[in-house]
Amino acid sequence: MAIPEPRFSIGIEEEYLLVDKESRDLKSEPPAALLAKCEEALHSQVSPEFLRSQIEVGTKVCKSVQEARDDLVHLRSTIGGIADEFGLAPIASSTHPFAHWQSQHHTDKERYNLLAKDLQQVVRRLVICGMHVHVGIEDDELRVDLLSQATYFLPHLLALSTSSPFWQGAPTGLKSYRLSVFDELPRTGLPHSFSSYSEYARTIELLVSAGLIEDASKIWWDMRPSARFPTLEMRITDVCPLVEDSVAIAALYQCILRLLYRLRRKNQRWRQYPPLLIRENRWRAQRYGVEQGMVDFGKGAIVPFGELLEELFELVAEDADHFGTTAEVEHARTILKRGTSADRQLARFEQAKALGGDDHAALVAVVDEIVEETMTLPGTTTKS
Repeated sequence: MAIPEPRFSIGIEEEYLLVDKESRDLKSEPPAALLAKCEEALHSQVSPEFLRSQIEVGTKVCKSVQEARDDLVHLRSTIGGIADEFGLAPIASSTHPFAHWQSQHHTDKERYNLLAKDLQQVVRRLVICGMHVHVGIEDDELRVDLLSQATYFLPHLLALSTSSPFWQGAPTGLKSYRLSVFDELPRTGLPHSFSSYSEYARTIELLVSAGLIEDASKIWWDMRPSARFPTLEMRITDVCPLVEDSVAIAALYQCILRLLYRLRRKNQRWRQYPPLLIRENRWRAQRYGVEQGMVDFGKGAIVPFGELLEELFELVAEDADHFGTTAEVEHARTILKRGTSADRQLARFEQAKALGGDDHAALVAVVDEIVEETMTLPGTTTKS
Protein backbone atom coordinates (compact mmCIF):
# COMPACT_ATOMS: atom_id res chain seq x y z
CA MET A 1 0.00 0.00 0.00
CA ALA A 2 1.33 3.42 -0.93
CA ILE A 3 2.35 5.67 1.94
CA PRO A 4 0.30 8.90 1.87
CA GLU A 5 2.30 12.09 1.43
CA PRO A 6 3.51 13.40 4.78
CA ARG A 7 2.39 16.79 6.06
CA PHE A 8 5.99 18.04 5.98
CA SER A 9 5.14 20.40 8.83
CA ILE A 10 8.16 22.29 10.11
CA GLY A 11 9.55 23.52 13.40
CA ILE A 12 12.84 25.23 14.22
CA GLU A 13 14.73 25.10 17.53
CA GLU A 14 17.58 27.50 18.24
CA GLU A 15 19.98 27.74 21.16
CA TYR A 16 21.45 31.12 22.15
CA LEU A 17 24.28 32.22 24.40
CA LEU A 18 23.64 35.11 26.80
CA VAL A 19 26.34 37.77 26.86
CA ASP A 20 26.91 40.68 29.22
CA LYS A 21 26.49 43.90 27.21
CA GLU A 22 29.36 45.60 29.04
CA SER A 23 32.04 42.90 29.10
CA ARG A 24 30.70 40.97 26.06
CA ASP A 25 31.64 37.79 27.97
CA LEU A 26 29.14 35.06 28.73
CA LYS A 27 26.92 35.63 31.72
CA SER A 28 27.65 32.46 33.65
CA GLU A 29 24.94 33.21 36.23
CA PRO A 30 22.01 34.99 34.54
CA PRO A 31 19.36 36.16 37.02
CA ALA A 32 16.56 33.65 37.54
CA ALA A 33 14.07 36.42 36.85
CA LEU A 34 15.23 36.53 33.22
CA LEU A 35 14.16 32.98 32.46
CA ALA A 36 10.98 33.46 34.49
CA LYS A 37 10.02 36.49 32.38
CA CYS A 38 10.83 34.61 29.17
CA GLU A 39 8.68 31.66 30.27
CA GLU A 40 5.85 34.03 31.20
CA ALA A 41 5.97 35.58 27.74
CA LEU A 42 6.67 32.47 25.65
CA HIS A 43 5.43 29.58 27.80
CA SER A 44 6.65 26.21 26.52
CA GLN A 45 8.46 27.78 23.56
CA VAL A 46 11.44 28.68 25.74
CA SER A 47 13.49 26.51 28.08
CA PRO A 48 16.83 26.46 29.89
CA GLU A 49 19.72 24.56 28.36
CA PHE A 50 22.53 22.52 29.88
CA LEU A 51 24.53 25.63 30.76
CA ARG A 52 23.00 28.53 32.63
CA SER A 53 24.49 30.92 30.07
CA GLN A 54 22.32 29.32 27.37
CA ILE A 55 18.66 29.53 26.47
CA GLU A 56 16.66 27.53 23.92
CA VAL A 57 13.60 28.48 21.88
CA GLY A 58 11.39 26.46 19.60
CA THR A 59 8.76 27.53 17.12
CA LYS A 60 5.31 26.03 17.15
CA VAL A 61 4.47 23.23 14.73
CA CYS A 62 4.19 25.28 11.55
CA LYS A 63 2.36 24.56 8.32
CA SER A 64 4.82 26.59 6.27
CA VAL A 65 8.36 27.91 6.34
CA GLN A 66 6.97 31.45 6.30
CA GLU A 67 4.98 30.73 9.46
CA ALA A 68 8.12 29.30 11.08
CA ARG A 69 10.05 32.44 10.13
CA ASP A 70 7.43 34.71 11.71
CA ASP A 71 7.44 32.66 14.91
CA LEU A 72 11.25 32.61 15.03
CA VAL A 73 11.36 36.39 14.63
CA HIS A 74 8.86 36.71 17.50
CA LEU A 75 10.93 34.41 19.70
CA ARG A 76 14.21 36.21 19.04
CA SER A 77 12.61 39.62 19.49
CA THR A 78 11.05 38.60 22.81
CA ILE A 79 14.22 37.01 24.18
CA GLY A 80 16.29 39.99 23.04
CA GLY A 81 13.95 42.51 24.62
CA ILE A 82 13.79 40.72 27.97
CA ALA A 83 17.55 40.07 28.04
CA ASP A 84 18.15 43.77 27.42
CA GLU A 85 16.25 44.61 30.62
CA PHE A 86 18.96 42.70 32.52
CA GLY A 87 21.89 44.19 30.62
CA LEU A 88 22.29 41.06 28.51
CA ALA A 89 21.95 40.11 24.87
CA PRO A 90 21.43 36.77 23.08
CA ILE A 91 23.85 35.71 20.38
CA ALA A 92 22.90 33.11 17.78
CA SER A 93 26.43 31.81 17.38
CA SER A 94 27.57 28.25 17.94
CA THR A 95 30.56 29.28 20.05
CA HIS A 96 31.41 32.45 21.93
CA PRO A 97 34.57 34.05 20.50
CA PHE A 98 36.48 34.24 23.81
CA ALA A 99 34.51 32.75 26.73
CA HIS A 100 36.13 29.91 28.70
CA TRP A 101 34.17 26.77 29.46
CA GLN A 102 35.79 26.45 32.89
CA SER A 103 33.85 29.54 34.01
CA GLN A 104 30.42 28.12 33.12
CA HIS A 105 27.93 26.32 35.37
CA HIS A 106 25.35 23.75 34.39
CA THR A 107 21.64 24.17 35.07
CA ASP A 108 20.42 22.47 38.25
CA LYS A 109 17.85 20.09 36.75
CA GLU A 110 17.73 16.31 37.14
CA ARG A 111 18.39 15.64 33.45
CA TYR A 112 21.40 17.96 33.40
CA ASN A 113 22.72 16.75 36.75
CA LEU A 114 22.69 13.19 35.39
CA LEU A 115 24.46 14.30 32.21
CA ALA A 116 27.13 16.08 34.23
CA LYS A 117 27.67 13.00 36.40
CA ASP A 118 27.76 10.59 33.46
CA LEU A 119 29.78 12.55 30.89
CA GLN A 120 32.09 14.52 33.18
CA GLN A 121 34.49 16.97 31.46
CA VAL A 122 33.22 16.03 28.03
CA VAL A 123 29.88 17.66 28.78
CA ARG A 124 31.36 20.51 30.84
CA ARG A 125 33.07 21.74 27.66
CA LEU A 126 29.74 21.98 25.86
CA VAL A 127 29.66 25.79 25.52
CA ILE A 128 28.10 25.39 22.09
CA CYS A 129 24.76 26.07 20.44
CA GLY A 130 23.01 24.54 17.46
CA MET A 131 19.93 24.80 15.29
CA HIS A 132 17.58 21.82 14.97
CA VAL A 133 14.91 21.55 12.28
CA HIS A 134 11.95 19.17 12.63
CA VAL A 135 9.98 18.10 9.56
CA GLY A 136 6.77 16.13 10.03
CA ILE A 137 6.97 12.57 8.64
CA GLU A 138 4.11 10.69 10.27
CA ASP A 139 4.84 7.18 8.97
CA ASP A 140 7.43 5.32 11.06
CA GLU A 141 8.84 3.28 8.18
CA LEU A 142 9.14 6.30 5.91
CA ARG A 143 10.94 8.26 8.64
CA VAL A 144 13.62 5.59 8.95
CA ASP A 145 13.86 5.11 5.19
CA LEU A 146 14.45 8.83 4.59
CA LEU A 147 16.88 8.99 7.50
CA SER A 148 19.44 6.85 5.70
CA GLN A 149 19.07 8.66 2.37
CA ALA A 150 19.07 12.27 3.64
CA THR A 151 22.42 11.70 5.37
CA TYR A 152 24.13 12.47 2.04
CA PHE A 153 22.96 16.10 2.20
CA LEU A 154 23.89 16.86 5.82
CA PRO A 155 27.37 18.25 5.02
CA HIS A 156 25.80 20.70 2.56
CA LEU A 157 23.49 22.05 5.27
CA LEU A 158 26.34 22.27 7.78
CA ALA A 159 28.52 24.21 5.34
CA LEU A 160 25.81 26.87 4.90
CA SER A 161 25.37 27.31 8.66
CA THR A 162 28.91 27.57 10.04
CA SER A 163 29.23 30.11 12.86
CA SER A 164 31.86 28.77 15.27
CA PRO A 165 35.39 29.65 14.09
CA PHE A 166 36.68 30.73 17.54
CA TRP A 167 37.24 28.81 20.76
CA GLN A 168 38.40 30.35 24.05
CA GLY A 169 39.85 33.45 22.41
CA ALA A 170 41.64 31.92 19.43
CA PRO A 171 40.81 31.19 15.79
CA THR A 172 40.57 27.42 15.43
CA GLY A 173 41.15 27.15 11.69
CA LEU A 174 37.71 25.49 11.45
CA LYS A 175 34.47 27.11 10.39
CA SER A 176 32.43 24.86 12.72
CA TYR A 177 34.50 24.11 15.80
CA ARG A 178 31.23 23.37 17.58
CA LEU A 179 31.11 20.00 15.89
CA SER A 180 34.54 19.07 17.22
CA VAL A 181 33.34 19.75 20.76
CA PHE A 182 30.03 17.96 20.25
CA ASP A 183 31.61 14.89 18.66
CA GLU A 184 33.33 14.11 21.98
CA LEU A 185 29.94 12.96 23.27
CA PRO A 186 28.83 9.37 22.71
CA ARG A 187 26.14 8.57 20.14
CA THR A 188 26.94 11.55 17.92
CA GLY A 189 27.93 11.90 14.27
CA LEU A 190 26.22 10.52 11.20
CA PRO A 191 23.12 8.42 11.88
CA HIS A 192 23.26 4.67 11.47
CA SER A 193 21.38 3.18 8.52
CA PHE A 194 18.47 0.91 9.47
CA SER A 195 16.59 -1.49 7.23
CA SER A 196 13.28 -0.87 8.97
CA TYR A 197 11.62 1.01 11.80
CA SER A 198 11.47 -2.19 13.83
CA GLU A 199 15.26 -2.55 13.58
CA TYR A 200 15.66 1.03 14.78
CA ALA A 201 13.18 0.45 17.65
CA ARG A 202 14.96 -2.76 18.71
CA THR A 203 18.30 -0.95 18.75
CA ILE A 204 16.93 1.80 20.99
CA GLU A 205 15.28 -0.76 23.25
CA LEU A 206 18.57 -2.62 23.66
CA LEU A 207 20.33 0.59 24.74
CA VAL A 208 17.51 1.37 27.17
CA SER A 209 17.27 -2.14 28.63
CA ALA A 210 21.05 -2.22 29.14
CA GLY A 211 20.75 0.97 31.19
CA LEU A 212 22.88 3.01 28.78
CA ILE A 213 20.21 5.61 28.01
CA GLU A 214 16.79 6.47 29.41
CA ASP A 215 15.18 7.00 26.01
CA ALA A 216 15.91 7.95 22.40
CA SER A 217 16.43 11.61 23.32
CA LYS A 218 19.96 10.58 24.37
CA ILE A 219 20.76 9.71 20.75
CA TRP A 220 22.56 12.82 19.50
CA TRP A 221 23.17 12.00 15.84
CA ASP A 222 23.38 14.69 13.15
CA MET A 223 19.84 13.66 12.23
CA ARG A 224 17.46 11.40 14.09
CA PRO A 225 13.84 10.34 14.38
CA SER A 226 12.62 12.65 17.10
CA ALA A 227 11.95 11.01 20.46
CA ARG A 228 9.04 13.39 21.11
CA PHE A 229 7.40 14.08 17.76
CA PRO A 230 6.67 12.20 14.50
CA THR A 231 9.43 14.14 12.78
CA LEU A 232 12.88 13.76 11.28
CA GLU A 233 15.06 16.13 13.28
CA MET A 234 18.09 17.62 11.55
CA ARG A 235 20.71 18.54 14.16
CA ILE A 236 24.02 18.97 12.31
CA THR A 237 23.82 22.71 11.72
CA ASP A 238 25.36 25.57 13.63
CA VAL A 239 22.93 28.27 14.73
CA CYS A 240 22.90 31.28 12.38
CA PRO A 241 23.01 34.89 13.57
CA LEU A 242 20.93 36.06 10.59
CA VAL A 243 17.41 34.67 10.84
CA GLU A 244 16.99 34.57 7.06
CA ASP A 245 19.95 32.17 6.86
CA SER A 246 18.28 29.88 9.40
CA VAL A 247 15.07 29.95 7.38
CA ALA A 248 16.88 29.18 4.11
CA ILE A 249 18.55 26.11 5.61
CA ALA A 250 15.28 24.90 7.14
CA ALA A 251 13.48 25.35 3.81
CA LEU A 252 16.21 23.47 1.96
CA TYR A 253 16.04 20.59 4.43
CA GLN A 254 12.26 20.37 4.07
CA CYS A 255 12.60 20.26 0.26
CA ILE A 256 15.29 17.55 0.41
CA LEU A 257 12.97 15.29 2.40
CA ARG A 258 10.13 15.77 -0.07
CA LEU A 259 12.53 15.10 -2.96
CA LEU A 260 13.43 11.76 -1.38
CA TYR A 261 9.77 10.99 -0.76
CA ARG A 262 9.00 11.66 -4.45
CA LEU A 263 11.77 9.27 -5.47
CA ARG A 264 10.30 6.56 -3.23
CA ARG A 265 6.90 7.09 -4.81
CA LYS A 266 8.53 6.15 -8.13
CA ASN A 267 10.23 3.11 -6.58
CA GLN A 268 13.56 4.94 -6.73
CA ARG A 269 16.08 5.87 -4.05
CA TRP A 270 18.94 8.27 -3.56
CA ARG A 271 22.16 6.31 -3.84
CA GLN A 272 23.64 5.42 -0.46
CA TYR A 273 27.37 6.00 -0.26
CA PRO A 274 29.68 4.51 2.36
CA PRO A 275 29.66 6.53 5.60
CA LEU A 276 33.41 6.99 5.14
CA LEU A 277 32.74 9.17 2.10
CA ILE A 278 29.97 11.17 3.75
CA ARG A 279 32.28 11.80 6.71
CA GLU A 280 34.87 13.29 4.34
CA ASN A 281 32.36 15.90 3.16
CA ARG A 282 31.21 16.42 6.74
CA TRP A 283 34.81 17.20 7.66
CA ARG A 284 35.22 19.55 4.68
CA ALA A 285 32.09 21.43 5.72
CA GLN A 286 33.36 21.62 9.29
CA ARG A 287 36.82 22.77 8.20
CA TYR A 288 36.08 25.06 5.25
CA GLY A 289 32.37 25.91 5.31
CA VAL A 290 31.38 26.95 1.78
CA GLU A 291 34.88 28.00 0.69
CA GLN A 292 36.72 24.94 -0.57
CA GLY A 293 34.01 22.74 -2.07
CA MET A 294 33.12 19.12 -1.45
CA VAL A 295 33.65 15.78 -3.10
CA ASP A 296 31.25 14.87 -5.88
CA PHE A 297 31.26 11.12 -5.44
CA GLY A 298 30.02 10.50 -8.97
CA LYS A 299 32.89 12.50 -10.47
CA GLY A 300 35.41 11.44 -7.88
CA ALA A 301 36.61 15.03 -7.56
CA ILE A 302 36.26 18.10 -5.34
CA VAL A 303 33.67 20.45 -6.84
CA PRO A 304 33.13 24.11 -5.87
CA PHE A 305 30.30 24.46 -3.38
CA GLY A 306 28.45 26.84 -5.68
CA GLU A 307 28.18 24.13 -8.34
CA LEU A 308 26.85 21.62 -5.84
CA LEU A 309 24.34 24.18 -4.63
CA GLU A 310 23.02 24.87 -8.13
CA GLU A 311 22.62 21.13 -8.72
CA LEU A 312 20.71 20.87 -5.46
CA PHE A 313 18.44 23.76 -6.49
CA GLU A 314 17.57 21.87 -9.68
CA LEU A 315 16.81 18.70 -7.74
CA VAL A 316 14.42 20.40 -5.32
CA ALA A 317 12.90 23.02 -7.65
CA GLU A 318 9.59 21.13 -7.81
CA ASP A 319 9.51 20.83 -4.03
CA ALA A 320 10.33 24.47 -3.40
CA ASP A 321 7.52 25.40 -5.78
CA HIS A 322 5.18 23.01 -3.95
CA PHE A 323 5.94 24.62 -0.59
CA GLY A 324 6.13 28.16 -1.96
CA THR A 325 9.70 28.49 -0.71
CA THR A 326 11.69 29.11 -3.87
CA ALA A 327 12.91 32.48 -2.59
CA GLU A 328 13.84 31.04 0.80
CA VAL A 329 15.74 28.11 -0.72
CA GLU A 330 17.58 30.30 -3.22
CA HIS A 331 18.66 32.61 -0.39
CA ALA A 332 21.44 30.04 -0.01
CA ARG A 333 23.09 31.82 -2.94
CA THR A 334 23.26 34.94 -0.76
CA ILE A 335 24.88 32.94 2.03
CA LEU A 336 27.47 31.68 -0.45
CA LYS A 337 28.10 35.16 -1.88
CA ARG A 338 28.61 37.03 1.40
CA GLY A 339 29.99 34.07 3.37
CA THR A 340 28.65 32.34 6.42
CA SER A 341 28.75 33.83 9.90
CA ALA A 342 32.12 32.13 10.43
CA ASP A 343 33.53 33.96 7.41
CA ARG A 344 32.15 37.29 8.64
CA GLN A 345 33.43 36.73 12.18
CA LEU A 346 36.95 36.02 10.92
CA ALA A 347 36.86 39.04 8.61
CA ARG A 348 35.67 41.32 11.44
CA PHE A 349 38.44 39.99 13.68
CA GLU A 350 41.13 40.77 11.11
CA GLN A 351 39.59 44.15 10.33
CA ALA A 352 39.57 45.18 14.00
CA LYS A 353 43.18 44.08 14.40
CA ALA A 354 44.18 46.03 11.28
CA LEU A 355 42.70 49.14 12.88
CA GLY A 356 45.09 48.76 15.81
CA GLY A 357 43.15 46.65 18.27
CA ASP A 358 44.69 43.78 20.20
CA ASP A 359 43.25 40.29 19.98
CA HIS A 360 40.77 40.79 22.83
CA ALA A 361 39.49 44.09 21.44
CA ALA A 362 39.08 42.40 18.07
CA LEU A 363 37.12 39.55 19.64
CA VAL A 364 34.87 42.06 21.42
CA ALA A 365 34.17 43.60 18.01
CA VAL A 366 33.20 40.15 16.75
CA VAL A 367 30.74 39.71 19.63
CA ASP A 368 29.22 43.11 18.87
CA GLU A 369 28.68 42.10 15.26
CA ILE A 370 27.02 38.82 16.28
CA VAL A 371 24.72 40.65 18.72
CA GLU A 372 23.68 43.06 15.96
CA GLU A 373 23.06 40.29 13.43
CA THR A 374 21.10 38.17 15.89
CA MET A 375 18.69 41.04 16.50
CA THR A 376 18.47 42.14 12.85
CA LEU A 377 14.96 40.84 12.39
CA PRO A 378 12.47 41.36 9.54
CA GLY A 379 9.78 43.79 10.62
CA THR A 380 11.57 44.91 13.79
CA THR A 381 14.13 47.53 14.72
CA THR A 382 17.42 46.59 16.31
CA LYS A 383 17.67 47.63 19.96
CA SER A 384 21.15 48.83 20.87
